[in-house]
Amino acid sequence: MQEETRGRSPVELAQEVWSRRKWLALAVVAVPLAATLSLVTFLPNIYRSTVIVLVDRQQMPEAFVRPTVTSAVETRLQTISQEILSRSRLEALISRFGLYTDLKKRVSSEAIAGRMRRDIQLELKSDQKEGRSATVAFALSYRGGEPRQVAQVTNTLASFYVEQNLKVRERQAAGTAEFLKAQLTGVRGRLDEQERLLSEFKKRYLGELPQQLDANLATIERLNAQLRSNGDNQMRAVERREALLRPLADAGAPSGTGLSGTGPDAIEEQLAKLNQELMQLRARYSDKYPDVIRAKEEIAALERELSQKTSNPPKSTKPAVVGQSPYAIRTRQALTEVEAEINILKNEEKRFRSAIAAYLGRVENVPKREQEFKELSRDYDTTKELYASLQKRYEEAQLAESMEQGQKGEQFRILDPAVPSQEPMAPDRLRLLLVGVALSLGLAAAAVVGAEQLNAAFHSVDDLRAFTSVPVLVSIPRIVTAADTDRRRRRAWLAAVTSVVGVVVIVGVCYFIAHGNEQLVALLAPGRS
Repeated sequence: MQEETRGRSPVELAQEVWSRRKWLALAVVAVPLAATLSLVTFLPNIYRSTVIVLVDRQQMPEAFVRPTVTSAVETRLQTISQEILSRSRLEALISRFGLYTDLKKRVSSEAIAGRMRRDIQLELKSDQKEGRSATVAFALSYRGGEPRQVAQVTNTLASFYVEQNLKVRERQAAGTAEFLKAQLTGVRGRLDEQERLLSEFKKRYLGELPQQLDANLATIERLNAQLRSNGDNQMRAVERREALLRPLADAGAPSGTGLSGTGPDAIEEQLAKLNQELMQLRARYSDKYPDVIRAKEEIAALERELSQKTSNPPKSTKPAVVGQSPYAIRTRQALTEVEAEINILKNEEKRFRSAIAAYLGRVENVPKREQEFKELSRDYDTTKELYASLQKRYEEAQLAESMEQGQKGEQFRILDPAVPSQEPMAPDRLRLLLVGVALSLGLAAAAVVGAEQLNAAFHSVDDLRAFTSVPVLVSIPRIVTAADTDRRRRRAWLAAVTSVVGVVVIVGVCYFIAHGNEQLVALLAPGRS
């Protein structure tokens, strides 16, 4: 007997276990397998369509037209995506194509918009150049339940990106041009104001500007020369007058006639000599030199004395009538002419001195006016340079704006439009079925092993003999009565009905869960979502 027990093969043991636990194994296999088949059958298909959009660089060379839109393509795409994927834009798109009709009954519009954002994917395609990554194209995809509808939505989204890119670039170019125009207007007003101030300054201080210093010095030198010449002329006129007065005095002119050394004529002669001396001193020294100051003081004292004598002449100063001879008359006429010439020369001397003083004042004010003029000129030159720079930039901005309006700048071009997909991207039904079958078989095997371990009964005489050393004398087979047969038949029917009901319930639950549940599809296929 022991040899017979040791000779049982694993196949025979498996057959015995299968004969005892086959209904348990079939029941355990049926539940997950039915669920798997139901999910595979009822899960909706999800299709994905993709459109390739090429990034066309600026058609005009940047050496000729410098673009004002300098933001990177990646940054601009993020900005455009935020505008296109806004709730209002997505709701209009959902209403236009009738998307997510089942979800509208269960969730809010905000949740549906969020769902559509997750269904839209943007993938950048870059090219490595000189160590930098440059975006040359991007792929825009959308997933949904209807392949034709998905392709239409994808192409519509791509057209949104193309149109929005043009609008963004035109808006940025126009905004740059408007900004530069406003700045240019402000700087132009400031430049006009500074031009007005500079012109008024030149008119107000004409002759005191640094550019006219040489001319002023030359004019002063010319006036000094004229003043010296005037002094010489006065000396000669005084000498002629003395020559004319001498015959009159010899002819019997009384004393006190004003021809003595203390009369007006003598004072004028002394003034002429001092003026001549002052001009010679000024030619060599400045006005602060002691001899120049002394000469000025003596000239001022003599001028005051001369003014007093000429304003209050004594009655005896009138020259006596010497005679009425023709010689005396001609002499007096010549004397009158000489005195008139002396007066003219004195007036010219005053005019020359006044002009010299005015030009000296101009020369003295040159450093001050030069500083003021430099400040005005510096502000004017700075503003003028700024205006020229803004003018150049504004012209470039206008060219860039014209280029963007003519669609000659960087733009997006649809390279490969989306087409309806022939195969769904999810679910992978074969993979799900294989996973379900493997899971069902594993659960069935585990259930059978567990049932065998929990059941302590001996199923054969050999098992009993192997378990104990007590000899088995007799083996009585199981006696099956008609009642046992009926009972077994009822249990089989009950089990069959229960199994069918269970399978139907499982199929119904799976249908409720899986029908139209695209989120479950995405969950079961995370690698392709």
